[in-house]
Amino acid sequence: MLVELRLENYAVIDNLAVGFGHGLNLLTGETGAGKSILIDALALLLGDKASSEVIRSSAERAVVSAVFEVEGAAEKSVSKILGGNGLDESDDGSIILRREIAAGGKGRVFVNNQPATVSVLRLLAPYLATIHAQNESILAFDGPARLALLDTFASSNLHPVETTFSAWKEIRTRIDDLERGEQDRLRLLDLWIFQKREIEEAHLASGEDDRLESEKRVLANAEKIYNAAINAFDLLYENSGSAASSLRAAHKQIEELARYEPKFLEALASLESARISVEDIGATVRDYSEGIHASPEHLAQVEDRLALLDRLKRKYGPSLDEVIRFGAEVSRKLSDVENKDEILRQLRVELAQAETTYLSAVRELSKKRCDAARKLERLVEGEINDLAMKATFRIGVTTLEDQANWTASGLDQVVYLIATNTGEPLRPLEHIASGGELSRVMLALKASVDSNLTPRSVARTLSSAKIRTAPRTMVFDEIDTGIGGRAAEAVGKKLKALSRTNQVLCVTHLPQIATFGDHHYVIEKKESSGRTRTSIRAVTGEERTEEVARMLSGAKLTETSRKHAEQMIRANT
Repeated sequence: MLVELRLENYAVIDNLAVGFGHGLNLLTGETGAGKSILIDALALLLGDKASSEVIRSSAERAVVSAVFEVEGAAEKSVSKILGGNGLDESDDGSIILRREIAAGGKGRVFVNNQPATVSVLRLLAPYLATIHAQNESILAFDGPARLALLDTFASSNLHPVETTFSAWKEIRTRIDDLERGEQDRLRLLDLWIFQKREIEEAHLASGEDDRLESEKRVLANAEKIYNAAINAFDLLYENSGSAASSLRAAHKQIEELARYEPKFLEALASLESARISVEDIGATVRDYSEGIHASPEHLAQVEDRLALLDRLKRKYGPSLDEVIRFGAEVSRKLSDVENKDEILRQLRVELAQAETTYLSAVRELSKKRCDAARKLERLVEGEINDLAMKATFRIGVTTLEDQANWTASGLDQVVYLIATNTGEPLRPLEHIASGGELSRVMLALKASVDSNLTPRSVARTLSSAKIRTAPRTMVFDEIDTGIGGRAAEAVGKKLKALSRTNQVLCVTHLPQIATFGDHHYVIEKKESSGRTRTSIRAVTGEERTEEVARMLSGAKLTETSRKHAEQMIRANT
């Protein structure tokens, strides 16, 4: 959820901060007030291309920042992205994004106040927000996204397909390795033999490098360690004024006291325990010092061994255990080559079984997708036609069983087709021309998908890493273009329904939509000291009624428009 958005020296905005809430957040204002500026700024934080033209005149840089709260299934994915890019998570689990656009064309990106890149913003974007603003909204609606949306609606479980595909691919790779061309095979064979011999001759043992590092530290500092041990032994036990001698003397004196005052018997026992502990420690450091031998020759041997282990780790793995595992894998490959014909026969049998298992899983998944597509297209078409569009909507699912098309998400390719006017041919949704129509279609799609989700199906669907749909911020811009009356009210109702499971931000010019908001913000543009400035403020109560009345009647407010506004707000909240 988008908690806060801040802009500094961005377009006509000098300094602006706005906090958003759960549910439906509506932004209204006069045409040209700068409503779309906020949407464009948010898009920059989701990885859009920046331009120095957005910097306010006379300023050196523009700064856009936002705070998001991440919840549910997306939290683990966001954490993985941050960790994979060397970024720390915030203490409260929120995500803080900041982007600076400099006048020279260069800019900087920060995530949780740590330097990052635009590519990191793009990785995070699917889990934070999606913007449906004119044709920009379709940029992320690629093949995988279209398939993921259908799988979300169908509550598809991709785990069986992913597992069987992984098993098939592993067997296929082993067969390819064994059937490699003779020249390549001989070249690899020589390499594997060399690697196996190099690792085996090292006689590696797990944890050996850590043990040798500790031994090296002792050998390199043998004299210091020996002196410290001997001095400690002398102070604890050996000297006439040692701790043990002092404790023995004190013991005799306290023993004499205890003959006359029994309360010192407990102190006497404590002294005896302390004396025994001190003598034990003294004996331990004495024995340790006897085992210390300053040996430059042995130190050189340890250093040479560590150099060998470091060289092997650089070549075969970051840790000694990885090197050992690499050696075992090379030995397996050599064994496969030596028994090539027999292993190939066995692998082909396993491959045939894996193919059958995979195809069974993907065909079951494809059937579920096709059934869901028929249901979803009916729902979406009904939703679209409620939004002042006489459209025909279809979902095409093509199953390609050629092995070149096998993937961990199945064999299906999905296309969303629409004809926005009677008599027109169906065309892919991403080719739709009107930004307003596109926003309404995306709204209809999201509303239809969300209407089919239950808490259980959401959890099951989101368990697949391939499906990234989760409660997040959804932004709709210019969704009310070309509509009014009953259609506008239908759009408002659908936005309200969608906001029950997502945070929704919507820029609107229509009072019929504005009255459905859980939070209402007015964007205003004013001149001050010869400069134009855009501001934003939340309106409630009487102020909200005034804004809706303005949207109804224009600049001149009337008592009738105020009463009408009150009735609409009361009816839709």
